[in-house]
Amino acid sequence: MGKGQELYIEAKKIIPGGTQLLSKRPEQFLPELWPAYYEKAKGCEVWDLDGNKFIDMSYMGIGSCTLGYADDDVDNAVVDVIRKSNMTTLNCPEEVELAKKLIELHPWAEMVRYARGGGEAMSIAIRIARASTGKDIILFSGYHGWHDWYLSANLTDNKALDGQLLPGLSPKGVARGLVGTSYPFYYNNKEEFIELMNKFSDRIGGVVLEAVRNIDPEPGFFEVIERETSKRNIPLIVDEVSSGFRINTGGAHLKLGLNPDIAVFAKGMSNGYAMAAIIGKKIFMDAAQDTFISSTYWTERIGPVAAIATINKMLQFNVQDHLIECGKIIQKGWSDLAIKHNLEIHVGSMYPLSHFDFFENALINKTLFTQEMLEAGFLATNSYYACYAHKSEHIELYLTAVDKVFQFISNVRENPLEYLKGPICQSGFKRLS
Repeated sequence: MGKGQELYIEAKKIIPGGTQLLSKRPEQFLPELWPAYYEKAKGCEVWDLDGNKFIDMSYMGIGSCTLGYADDDVDNAVVDVIRKSNMTTLNCPEEVELAKKLIELHPWAEMVRYARGGGEAMSIAIRIARASTGKDIILFSGYHGWHDWYLSANLTDNKALDGQLLPGLSPKGVARGLVGTSYPFYYNNKEEFIELMNKFSDRIGGVVLEAVRNIDPEPGFFEVIERETSKRNIPLIVDEVSSGFRINTGGAHLKLGLNPDIAVFAKGMSNGYAMAAIIGKKIFMDAAQDTFISSTYWTERIGPVAAIATINKMLQFNVQDHLIECGKIIQKGWSDLAIKHNLEIHVGSMYPLSHFDFFENALINKTLFTQEMLEAGFLATNSYYACYAHKSEHIELYLTAVDKVFQFISNVRENPLEYLKGPICQSGFKRLS
C-alpha cells in the first residue's frame, strides 16, 4: 500500500464520500490499489505521492485538461494575473473580453453569464429559463450535475435518472416539494419527448439536452426538439459541459446542427482552472436580471484569464483536430486488439471522449484492465479523454500495453476474479461504508 492509499483511508474518516468528486473516487477505478493522490503533473504525465510516474491515458482531470497538465501558455497567463491580484473590489476586465470571444465563436448568442463549475452553471441556466418563462417544469436528456432541479427527477421514481448516465443517484436531501418539476427523456427518442411536451405543454419552463455524449444524434431528432420548443417559446438549453471545446473551438452544437437558445460550458474551456459560462439569446438571458444570481468567486480573475489563454491556443494550433485524431487511433486500436484476442467489447462515444465496455464480466474485466495497466505505468480505465499533450509516442506505448493486457484478460477469462488483487470497482453512485 502506497502513501496515496494510506492518505485515502484517512480521508474517508473525515471527508464524507472520501473525495469531492464521485469520478475521482479510487473505488471507481481500482479499490485499495489506485494511487488516489498526485504530487505533480506535466503534459500527460502524473507523479503519485510515492514518486511513481504514470502516463495518464484515462480522464485527464475528468476532462478538464484539454491541452494537458500544467500547460505553459495557460499557466504563465495565470501566474501573471496572480501577481497583479486575482481579486479586488473592482471587476476584472477579462470577463468582458471573454464574453466577446464566446459571442464571436457563437454568433447566435448575445449575452453571457459566468460561474466556476458545470453543475452550478447548469443550475443558473435552469433558473434563467424558469425566470424568463414563468414556468416550472424542465424536460431533460442526459447528465447535468448534482443540483436539486436535476436530482428531483428521482423523487417520483428513484431510477428515473439511471439511464441518463450514472445509476443510483440518491435524491435524499432534495425538497419533496420539487416532485414533478423535472422529467427525463432519452436521447434520440423523439416520441418520448413529444409525449412529454404534449402532457405538460403549458407548464414547461425549459428543455435541456447534452449536445452529444455516447451516441450520435439520429436524423430528425434535433429538428423535432427545435420545432417543439420554438413553437411554444420554450428555451432550449444545450449542456456542453462535457462536449464543448473538444470537436471544435466552442460548442459541439455548431458542428452538429443544433440551434439552442442557451448553451452552458465548463471543463474543456480553461484547462484545469475553474471556469464556466452560460451564453444565450437576449430574450431569455436578460431574465437573469429579474432573479438573484450572484456569487463573490464568480468574479475572480484566474478563470477568465485561463479560458482566454486556452481558447487562443486552441484556435492557434487547431487543437481539436489533434483530439479527434487521437480518439480515432485509440478507438481503432481497442477494436483491433479485442478482435485479435477474441474479446467482445463495445467501442463508442465522440472521439475526444472515447469509451469501451467489456460484454463479458464487465466490471471484473474493467477492474482487471485498470490493475494491469497501472502496473505497466498507465493511469487507465475503459475511457480515454484526449488532450493536446498526448503525442504519437504515448499512444503507441499505450496500445502496446493494451495489447498485452487484452491478451492476459483473454487468457484468464475462465476465472478473471481470481487474478484481482483487490475488490471489484464500483459503478454509479454508492455510499461508502
